[in-house]
Amino acid sequence: MNELLMKTLRQQNRPVISYVPRVEPAPPEHAVKMEGFQDVWLLRGKYVAFVLMGEKFARSQAFSVPESAQRWATQMRQEGEIDE
Repeated sequence: MNELLMKTLRQQNRPVISYVPRVEPAPPEHAVKMEGFQDVWLLRGKYVAFVLMGEKFARSQAFSVPESAQRWATQMRQEGEIDE
């Protein structure tokens, strides 16, 4: 097929946005620890992972299911960015 006739991808120069974890001294007092999960807390109706990073906690974005938040925390640990 002729390359000139093919449509170009939309927004091909759009920058990739990646989530940078927030750093907090501790999970908020109003967050509820989820039973059965190592790093997941219920915060304002969403599931958030808090992972200890040195002396502070890295906070994930909000997820709609706790398994997703735990996967994020596990991935952060596997990448070696966070010490247990």
